Amino acid sequence: MIRWAAAAVAAGIALTATVASAEEKAVEFPLLKPARQEWSFAGFFGHYDQAQLQRGYQVYKDVCSSCHSMKLVKFRNLADEGGPGFTEDAVKVLAATYAIEDGPNDAGEMFERPRLPSDAFPSPFPNDNAARAANGGALPPDLSLIAKARAVHRGFPWFVFDMFWPYQEQGPDYITALLTGYQDPPEGVEVPEGTYYNPHFINGVSLRMPPPLDNDVVEYSDGTPQTKEQYAKDVSAFLMWAAEPHLDARKELGLKVMLYLFVFAGILYFVKRQVWRGTAH
Repeated sequence: MIRWAAAAVAAGIALTATVASAEEKAVEFPLLKPARQEWSFAGFFGHYDQAQLQRGYQVYKDVCSSCHSMKLVKFRNLADEGGPGFTEDAVKVLAATYAIEDGPNDAGEMFERPRLPSDAFPSPFPNDNAARAANGGALPPDLSLIAKARAVHRGFPWFVFDMFWPYQEQGPDYITALLTGYQDPPEGVEVPEGTYYNPHFINGVSLRMPPPLDNDVVEYSDGTPQTKEQYAKDVSAFLMWAAEPHLDARKELGLKVMLYLFVFAGILYFVKRQVWRGTAH
């Protein structure tokens, strides 16, 4: 009996040591947290930079759209107030450059037609299986909401500060860091074949997406520097707009509501003073 008890204690000690060792070896991703960037849409008074959104769409169209879809964004959204500021005519012309299958027609057959402003951005692959086959088994995520769906936890005490001075830009910060963070793996670190080391990746040390950006891969017409870092910031801002297209209107309304509440509170205070004036307390 004593032997069984001793064996149980020894097994418990060994299990505890194993768990402790595993916890010590646990790695938290990302290995490098993204640096906080300066964004025009940050803070109480922030708003989207229309020129930056236009450049960001250009980067998405010329680079990202070859692998990633944006199924929740329609061409007409490009002309919405607070967005990239495309004219309705420009949106019609842009949408018409893409074809979409429609139908059936009167003969019961499917047909292709030019896309309309009411149609969504085209997907680069006909289905998810085709997308995986073209990307080594990995499914490129849809980018419609990626700027709100990906964020790195800031931890204590930063999340407390964020409640008083709203910080909602973790998504764009992460996207910018990821797009510019590719590098050679350090000595002793092995990455699976067909993947690329990136210490900013939130799900591991490497990912299957190759470095998508480099200097001068997209031509800007407004004189903005054509650098990898600038491309990353521009497309990150565009993806933030896609995920939250009414940010400008929301912040404007919020400021009006806060001003109204401030004035209303002042009026109530002076009314209370008037009503109870001369009354002993």
